[in-house]
Parts: sequence; structure tokens; C-alpha cells
Amino acid sequence: MPPSRVHFNGSVNLPDTETVMREIGSRIPRGVRRITDGETGERYYWIMFQVQKFAAMPDFQPAGTRELPGVDQPPMPLLRLADGVAAEDVRWPDLGYAAAYTDSYGIFRRLQDDGTIPPGVRFQMQYPTPLAPIAGTFVPEDQEGLVASYQAALFADLDRALAQLPHEQIAVQWDVAVEFAMLEGGFGFARTPLGQITPGLARCADHVPDDVPVGMHLCYGDAGHQHFKQPESLALQVQVANAVTAVARRPVNWFSFTVPQAQRDSDYFAPLADLRTGPETELYFALVPYYPASQATGTTAQQVTHIDTHLAKSTAGSRDWGICTECGMGRVQADDVPTLLDLHRTILDTHGDNR
Repeated sequence: MPPSRVHFNGSVNLPDTETVMREIGSRIPRGVRRITDGETGERYYWIMFQVQKFAAMPDFQPAGTRELPGVDQPPMPLLRLADGVAAEDVRWPDLGYAAAYTDSYGIFRRLQDDGTIPPGVRFQMQYPTPLAPIAGTFVPEDQEGLVASYQAALFADLDRALAQLPHEQIAVQWDVAVEFAMLEGGFGFARTPLGQITPGLARCADHVPDDVPVGMHLCYGDAGHQHFKQPESLALQVQVANAVTAVARRPVNWFSFTVPQAQRDSDYFAPLADLRTGPETELYFALVPYYPASQATGTTAQQVTHIDTHLAKSTAGSRDWGICTECGMGRVQADDVPTLLDLHRTILDTHGDNR
């Protein structure tokens, strides 16, 4: 079945939440089930605003810097527990997500009331997994305890947002990126078995109440619109989706999959035949390139054919699915954002299910 809907993975390089929502609402009139606030302001570069909070905390001290192999950006700060501080004693500051999303929801509600955002569209909150800000920022010997401690603080932040916002109008996405670097042995991480990654992802899904949809963005990063590694196929992403589906207490309502721009090889999509997610799980594939001009003629049509062909072989059989970009649009040039939003609509109009 051709694509019928659109998903937004998070960040959008526009000035503010209202601009993001108005642009999406005006440029993509159908197929949107959830809308992001664009992660504007201090959240624009994913977890960096968390790392900045860590660097200012007295519980931690500098431990040098960490180079990111293959990435053209300054080294990341490396931290360790300060002398005499145990991981369980760390006093985490206000992490900032709940406050930002509560403010953004007010804008969402106003724009939905005036018809800018269609009825039935939910407000989507994006959170990093607890592992993400810790694994790349702290020395290895401190990470295990700090992941558990930070998870408690991050889940408490999410709980505050959930307590303040109406569950029938919101959704939560967990960004799964650092985990793929660890699974693939990228960014200088030692290769980590999937069995060590799955429980943490299942805890993230299970922490979201059953009456709030939850999804996962399966991400290979965006550093200058380059992945830390070009995935050879969808095999690992399918394995992660299957593993989380099997272990989590509750259903995962969507997964978004990375598809490198202009990838048109049938073998790349062949692992979809092994997908074991249930019919309640929406699937989104990154058929929207960061640079519209980079989309080779006929690529999208071939991608649609391959996705349909291999999904039909899975236990779920033929099913609706949707499109997205490979990552958020936070590092896209601001002038390109309207064009990319229009491209979502164009792909649906040209290759999608127009029922």
C-alpha cells in the first residue's frame, strides 16, 4: 500500500513553536497525526542543552574532552563524578523538558482551536533515552550508575508533563540514536549486544501510560547531514523494533526508520519481511531528503515499491505506512524548511494513498 501519512521526528529549524506549527499546518493539509513543537530555543541541538546543564553541576568535574570520529565539530566535554559524590546522590537540576512542552502545548491548543491544526492531531513530545546524554558525556566507569540516576530524573520530568497535559491530546517519542552508535560500534563506542540495549528501551516505552501513544525514532545521527555510519540495510532497525515489541509491556505505537537519501536497492529494504510489530504500530520511512535537489529521479517510486513488496512478506502483511526525514530538521538551513515541508505533501500527492 502506498504511503498515507507524515511523521515529524522532532526538531525544525524555524524561529519558534508557533511558526513551526503554522508552517506544518498550512503546508501539509493531510496525513499528519502528531505535530512537534520543533524543539526550538535551547533544545535545538538535541541533547547538547542537557550536557551544558551537566557541565555546570558541582556533582561533576572535567575529565578532558571526547573526540567524535568522523564528525567535523569541536570535541565534546568529558565529565566524571566529583570526588566523594556517588551516582545515587547526584542532585539533577530541572531538566527543562516538561516546562518547555507545557508552554508549547498552550500554543498547540490555541492553534487547534482556531483551525490551524486539524482536529484529532496530537501534540508530540520528544525525549532522549536516559542513556543518550550520559553515554557520550561521562567516563565509562561512571556511566552505569549515572544512567540509572538520570533515568529517574528524566522519567520524573516526563511525569510532570503527563500530569499537566490532557492524555487524549498528546503523544511521546523516544529518540533512539546513541543506542545505534553502540550497536554499530560507531562514534568510538565498543560494539554492544542488542540484549544489553533492549531493556532500557522497553523501560522507556513502558513508562508512558497506556492512554498516551508512544513511539521510537530509530536514528543514525545527523552531523552535517551525514550518519555516523551508513546503515547497510534495515536489518538492525528491524531487529531493534522486534526486540522492543517483544519485551515491552505495552504496544509501541510507531517506529520511524532511517533510509539514506537516494537508497533504492531492494536488498536494503528486504529485512522488512522479518518485521514482527503488530497492526497497531505505525511505520514511517525516511523518504524525504534533507536536500530536495538531491532526490534522484524515480528514487521515491522505487523506494515505495520495495517497502510495499517486503512488508507484504512480513507477519503483518500489507499495511499503511508513512514518510518522514532521516532525523529532525534542526540542522537544515532555515530557508530550506518550507521546501522540505512542501516535499512531504508532494510525495504523498505523487506516490501516496489519496483516499
